[in-house]
Formats: sequence, structure tokens, C-alpha cells
Amino acid sequence: MPQSSVLKELESRLSRDFTYGSGRIIGSMCTCPHPLARKVYTCFLDRNLGDSGLSPALVKLEKETIHILGALLSNPKASGHIVTGGTEANTLALWAAKKLSKKNQSEVIVPASAHYSFDKAADLLSLQIVKVGLNSRFQVDVEAVEKAVNSNTIAIVGVAGTTGLGVVDPISELSEIAVKKDLYLHVDAAFGGFVLPFLKELGFSVPDFDFSLPGVCSIAIDPHKMGLAPIPAGGILFQNERLRKTVAWNVSYLAGGESEQATIVGTRSGASVIAVWALLKHLGTEGYKRIVRSCMRLTWKLAVEIQKINGLDIITEPTMNIVGIKSEVFDIRRIAKELRLRKWAVSLFPNHIRIVVMPHVQKQHVEEFLEDLKDIVTELGG
Repeated sequence: MPQSSVLKELESRLSRDFTYGSGRIIGSMCTCPHPLARKVYTCFLDRNLGDSGLSPALVKLEKETIHILGALLSNPKASGHIVTGGTEANTLALWAAKKLSKKNQSEVIVPASAHYSFDKAADLLSLQIVKVGLNSRFQVDVEAVEKAVNSNTIAIVGVAGTTGLGVVDPISELSEIAVKKDLYLHVDAAFGGFVLPFLKELGFSVPDFDFSLPGVCSIAIDPHKMGLAPIPAGGILFQNERLRKTVAWNVSYLAGGESEQATIVGTRSGASVIAVWALLKHLGTEGYKRIVRSCMRLTWKLAVEIQKINGLDIITEPTMNIVGIKSEVFDIRRIAKELRLRKWAVSLFPNHIRIVVMPHVQKQHVEEFLEDLKDIVTELGG
């Protein structure tokens, strides 16, 4: 097939997919990559960080990127890598915890609200996941965590920006338990990592969740979410180089001779690293503050207006740019189905609809969504 025919067929076949530019994807934690990131990414598509000897300058660039992310998370001396996403980052963290513990039977305590990637990681690593309940604020129950600790426990997980509601667990209290019990503490800030620090800069009260707490051993942070980087661009940051080396492997046959890899994948996108570095340099603290401020303003508008619709309410006050819609009157699954029929890409959880107000969502889209939501409730008898 000639190139023109291939492109035409692709355009036709993919035309039915949702696009971020439409503003109708309101249930996803990803967004349109920043124009600079697109440009940089396409310029360096051939760069492979899996063979570091080919790109020594890129290796240095990744270290700079991790240094900047570490500083954002209260530890400029953090060590780590840009990886495929939160799933790989969370798996690497549990892998490190297992190798450090050297226990035959290993248990990891996670909140009931933890991302499903921890179940996948546990299956891969032959770990036992122990899920504990949440408190009235939808945070992990700290007392339940402490009670769950036993001789087989190797790690505790806390979440800074839960998948369902964007809630932040009491990481400071989990840190105290981890220090007292000599346990590995991993924080899944895949979403919150690019929101919470900038909310704090904007003057909001933000709980401690990062390396400022002595018990935190590693943090997952995803630049391809609120960082506006192209997919794939996750991040794993370890408290220090020693922890990173726990999962490092030596490879002898690559272009630069013997080299070290501390990620799950071998071949690794250098373009992703370059795009993240470029965005951190270009947007900086002020740029990300503007983005977070804009998303939060729309989030609060959405939360207020939802509460005015008869039969609907929000699960909890938004911590970040995530709103959970519930109903004691209507079947929330029916509402989600009707929204999807009207071409709104929403996320359905067992008891609520999740709306994520990402940078591609504008005021006009929020207003259109609210109108459709009101119409649906009216049709259902509200």
C-alpha cells in the first residue's frame, strides 16, 4: 500500500476513537501532551536508554531529570529512572522491598483504594497482598495498618492521589510505622506527584507525602499524567542510590561495554526522558502552578454544580482535580451508561462516577457536561 493509502485508512479506522482535544474525555488521568513535548519526542524517537553506551549524554539527561523530580519531592539526591508508567514503578518498588527483606514468605500491606498494579506486581513477585480498609475520609485506616503488621510484613504502601477519588493517605503516620517496624514504605504518587507540590506552592494546605518523611523509601510519579508528557513516561524515585541498585542488573554485551539496568524493560524510550526534561525546564514551577490552578478552579465549579442537581451528590470534597459523583436516588451505573451514550468518556467505579478535570478539559466542556447530566437526571425522574 502507498503511504497515502495507509494514512487514509488509519484516519478512517481511528476516527471513532475519543480524542482529548474534544474535551469529552473526562474520566482519564492522561491528557494531550504539551506541544513542546510532542516536538521533542518526535525528534528523538530513535534514542534507546536500554543501551546506555550509545547515548551517554542522554544518561546524564535522565539523571538531571530525576534530580529535578527528586527536588520536587523533597530529595534532590533521589535516584531512579523514567519508566513506562505507574505499574512499572510500583512493581520496581515492591521488587526492591522483597530483595531487601530476603524473607521466604512476604506480605505487603496496601489500602483497599490502592491501584490494581499492586495485585499484578504481587502476582509476578510471589508476594501476598494484605488489603486494609479506609476511614471516613476514604484514606487508609492507619490503626488497621499497624494491626496488620506481622513477622512476614516487608512493606507498606500509601497513596498520594487515589485512583478513585484523588485522596491522600496519611503518609506521615505510615512513615512512623515504617520507621518503628523497620519496614519499606512506598508511596504511589503517580497522579498526585505532579499536583500536590504545586497546590502547596499555591498556598493550599497539603499533607506531607514525600521524601521529607524519613520512612519513605520510594515514590512513583507519572509525568505522562499531570506532567503533560507523552505516553509512556512514568517515574520511580528511590530515597538513595543504594535502594535503586537493589534491582540493578549488569549487562555485558551492549555498545558501551558492561552497563547497568534497574528497570523492568530492557529497551527503553529515550524520547520520553528528553520530553520530560524539556517540560520541566520549560514550564518550571510557575508553569505547573498555572496548570494546576486552572484545573482546580474547574474542579471546584464542577463539584459545586453537581450538588445543586436533585438526586446527585459528590462522594467527598475534592483534594485534587478529581470528583466522585454518587446518588442515593438513581442507579449510578445507569447514569454512567447514559453519559457514555452522549459521548462522554467517564470512569465508573462500584459506587460512583469519577470525573478527572485534566488540562484538556475547559470551562465550556464542564458546562456542556453539566447540562447533559441535568438532562439525564430529569429523564430518570429527578
